[in-house]
Amino acid sequence: MFWTVGEKKIKTFSGWLGCPYQGTVGRCSSASGTSGDTAALRKTMASVWFFILIGTCYSVLSSEDHLRDMDSFISAVEQAEDSNPDLSPLALVRSLRRTAGHEDPLTLHFLGASNNLSQTHAPVLNTALFSFFDKAIHHYVTSHGEERGVVLTRDGTTVAIAPLLLGIEVGLKAKTEGTPPLAVFPLTLAKNLGLSFLSLQDFPANHRLGPGGCWDNLTHPRSFQLSRLPTLATDALINGGMDGAILGLDLASPPTSKQPGKLSRVLKGYYNRDLEGQELGEVSGHISQKRRDISRDLLGPLDIQRQVMETLQLVWGLEKTKWIAMDTGVEEAVKEGVLEFVHRYWDCPPVISRCQWGASPKRGSPYPLALPLPFLYIHHTYEPNAPCRSYSQCSRDMRAMQRFHQEDRGWQDIAYSFVVGSDGYIYEGHGWHHRGSHTRGQNSKGYGVAFIGNYSSSLPSRWDLELVSQRLVKCGVDGGRLQANYTIHGHRQLVATTCPGDALFSEISGWEHFRETSSS
Repeated sequence: MFWTVGEKKIKTFSGWLGCPYQGTVGRCSSASGTSGDTAALRKTMASVWFFILIGTCYSVLSSEDHLRDMDSFISAVEQAEDSNPDLSPLALVRSLRRTAGHEDPLTLHFLGASNNLSQTHAPVLNTALFSFFDKAIHHYVTSHGEERGVVLTRDGTTVAIAPLLLGIEVGLKAKTEGTPPLAVFPLTLAKNLGLSFLSLQDFPANHRLGPGGCWDNLTHPRSFQLSRLPTLATDALINGGMDGAILGLDLASPPTSKQPGKLSRVLKGYYNRDLEGQELGEVSGHISQKRRDISRDLLGPLDIQRQVMETLQLVWGLEKTKWIAMDTGVEEAVKEGVLEFVHRYWDCPPVISRCQWGASPKRGSPYPLALPLPFLYIHHTYEPNAPCRSYSQCSRDMRAMQRFHQEDRGWQDIAYSFVVGSDGYIYEGHGWHHRGSHTRGQNSKGYGVAFIGNYSSSLPSRWDLELVSQRLVKCGVDGGRLQANYTIHGHRQLVATTCPGDALFSEISGWEHFRETSSS
């Protein structure tokens, strides 16, 4: 069966409706199928519009008013552990899966039924904890575009809990049974990616993944609103999938004599690791700020396209929908989708969006850029004069710079296109598509990228430098925003200033695309 959105056909699969979220119920219209099927489906959609994918249910449900951050989730896990001191981590995470009702065929195939617990191993959850976990883990998008089952982490990213816990369960099960964790990629990422690629195969590849969104409050998050129509693999699902794959593989391969620690301890070690003056590249172990690099190191050696196709074929076999494989466009859709995934989530650096650092509105209308641009201009902020090593501090610095630029300078917005923190993230200013006010007389020709800190006599960390010199520029070129033969200049080459500081200017002078100016 097919459904259409506008002029686009979208396949439906067994058990779910492959139509992106629509603000109005019933905007998917039948393109084929019996009238009985259509009438029954319309009747169902009139009461509750939904589709199910990998245990991810999109519907209109009420939710208790609780904080949706990782600290609150970990606190609830600790309460469950304290109430059940003899409970193993595997029994707890399996029970959490049961609470959220994740019993789709692929999960059952790899992990078995979540109720396969003896009474002595079944945790006792009070009503409040049961309700909390049900709403914290159960992933869906409301008819108004609010994504549920996601949390805000300390590093400023949004993570879906369901794929995170699936990956952890795979790792714990493999460790307990002494078997390889073969289900990690299929359950955390492959199915979500594959079905998203196929459901939107008639759309451009860059519309088949994402989106992200904005929290209503960064200190007391309760509602996460998506920025556009969702795919079947939102940014939060992919973040959660990468984290689940990382932790699952970690848990499956500790020394034989070492037993897995408590679930709360595992989550704290990954999400709540403070840099405490360390540079990110010096931190040992796996932490959420490095999820893109770690997941690429762990999963990159796999043939991702083949793994996604094999996962889809397994799903179709389990759901008795093998006829879908007869579509000649399946392999091409997966190939294009995998290339987009690698570009967006592995090649490009992680970017904290404007709403996620608490930006005030721009004053006036943004001025669009004519892409691709030929230049990249390097700055340092000078003030703030010290690197920021946490999401909370970098966000405060961004807001302080924006206030200074808007109120003292009288500019529309923060000056820069992008700003580099020392917490592993790049912060969005004007972004790829709108003109900044960073380099007088040159703002329409290039992007202004600033490193937070004063780099007159010292350098940003090697990690921070490579976020720009290797990741940001590749993302710009591959995404058609920066010309392949782009030129890098320091701010001082074009304006009478010491920016970006002597040390940083000396560093960028050795970068491949750095060029002297005619007046240098």
